[in-house]
Amino acid sequence: MKKQERQQLLKRLLTTREIERQEDFVDLLAADGIHVTQATISRDIKEMQLVKLPSESGGYRYSLPVQKKIDTQKKLQRTLWDAYVSFAVQDQFGFLKVLPGNGPVVASLIDQMRYDFVFGTVGDDSKILTICVSHQGALQLEKTIDRMLAD
Repeated sequence: MKKQERQQLLKRLLTTREIERQEDFVDLLAADGIHVTQATISRDIKEMQLVKLPSESGGYRYSLPVQKKIDTQKKLQRTLWDAYVSFAVQDQFGFLKVLPGNGPVVASLIDQMRYDFVFGTVGDDSKILTICVSHQGALQLEKTIDRMLAD
């Protein structure tokens, strides 16, 4: 089972049960035929930023963190306004240059937008390679970025 699928299951468990210990996750998943170690659950808890809250039974239970409502598109647009240098298309690839320090943030924001024409991104300090599903997808990304910069 992929990590993302397992973490979705953990979220579902948190919405239907009070889970007090990491071993509770392990046991509940095992009951569904999914075998994981406590160490794996521990890493998932850290990555998912789960928190412990007081439970009605007097102990503590795991809970999802409070989600801040962030408009990803506006954040991407603001970041591009501040950091954009250039964008070029080659086949199904988009190559975006930004000011140093902004590459990882922009790559992550593009991924969070879940554009159906973007397969994925790879970002370093000042460059983002965007792998699109087609040449048309790369052109669509270029058009999308141009619109954000024009607004």
